[in-house]
Amino acid sequence: MLVNIHKRKLILLLSITLFAVIPSKAQQVWTLQQCLDTAQLNNKNLQIGRNNVLIGEQKQAEAKSNLIPKINANADYRYYMELPYQYMPLSAFDGPEGEFKQIQFGVPHNINANLQLTMPLYNPQVYGAIKTSKIAGELTELQYQKTEEQVYFEISSLYYNARILYHQLVFIDSNIVNSKRLLNNIKLLNSQLLATGNDVNKVQLQLEQLTTQKKYVSSNYEQVINALKFSMGIGLVQPIEIDPAIIYQNSIDYTSKSPLDVRLANTQFMILESEMHTLKNSRLPSLALYGTYGTAGYGYSEKPNQFLDFHPIGFAGLQLSIPVFNGTTTQKRIKQKKIEMQNSQLQVSLLTEQNDMQVTNASQKRMVAQSSVETTTKQIELAESVYVQTVLQQKQGVANLTEVLLADNALREAQQNYLSAVIDYLKADLELKKLSGNISF
Repeated sequence: MLVNIHKRKLILLLSITLFAVIPSKAQQVWTLQQCLDTAQLNNKNLQIGRNNVLIGEQKQAEAKSNLIPKINANADYRYYMELPYQYMPLSAFDGPEGEFKQIQFGVPHNINANLQLTMPLYNPQVYGAIKTSKIAGELTELQYQKTEEQVYFEISSLYYNARILYHQLVFIDSNIVNSKRLLNNIKLLNSQLLATGNDVNKVQLQLEQLTTQKKYVSSNYEQVINALKFSMGIGLVQPIEIDPAIIYQNSIDYTSKSPLDVRLANTQFMILESEMHTLKNSRLPSLALYGTYGTAGYGYSEKPNQFLDFHPIGFAGLQLSIPVFNGTTTQKRIKQKKIEMQNSQLQVSLLTEQNDMQVTNASQKRMVAQSSVETTTKQIELAESVYVQTVLQQKQGVANLTEVLLADNALREAQQNYLSAVIDYLKADLELKKLSGNISF
């Protein structure tokens, strides 16, 4: 998994670097895929996720290292101000039975230096920890994929919002042009006493409202672009321009895959299952090989018999450890783990049912949004035709200003309905792609 991540990072880095060194006279236009590729390299959450994957790999290596022999070097120096006493039976020196003599053995200076080797030959808890760490590494990789999915969803949503706001600005600019043209016509009619000053004020008010709306939408557009830059992991001062083209496609039937939330829950259950197996195996005996090799030194620093002698020491052995009774602690922990596993199974079932419900709702929402897009597209064409005809009739004196304003409002409402339908479709399609497990960089 991580090797693939590094390869993909390298390819993206090369492509973005080549793209950056190409001189451009105009401001760079960023496609959605370029935004996603940039986020793959620069997004802080993804970087943290990749580091977590590396940590998981190191934890697996740490668990396996417990099977490798361990060697420790030890050194010890002791100076006895009072030598320890031992009781010697007098019978050993042809004395009476049952009587002892206190005798101090040893010399004041004691030096020990050795190497100790320990190696587990069989330890069920070590093998259980290795298996658990491997599953935990798979969980970390799934969590990284979940982070990728969230970043993909976030950037795509922001990009779609930016596109909608861009087209809303285009519609507003078009409406401002129409309003200015209408205002000039009304002013001309007013100069010819064919329109009142109130008519002029109505159109002027509409023009000012459109101007205010444009400022508001422009501000929202800049905020969305800044949020997009933040998600991509680039500086806010870097100018970017999105591709405004909305590619509308008929509904795509995505191949249903196991969603990440369900896969995460299944992996967490596997971890609990491995921990349960390790707990049960902790009742089994463990066997280890150990050995020591070194030297022991003894010294006497008072005259007339001063000396410091060293003698080698070495031994090897096997250690068998059999757990007999630990106060029912293991039994209590096994019962706790069983309850945790039951909750984990319920969580998997809950997430599966919830995902099925959400997929059904998203599919229905996308279908309704698709129908709305087709309907509102026709409504815009009809509203534009009505507006043009009404303006023409107003010039000919057949229609009044109120009818023109109503036609203009109908056109703007149709435009807004179209944009709302498009964004509903794009978001429903993106949500369905996420729920069906088809989101990937």
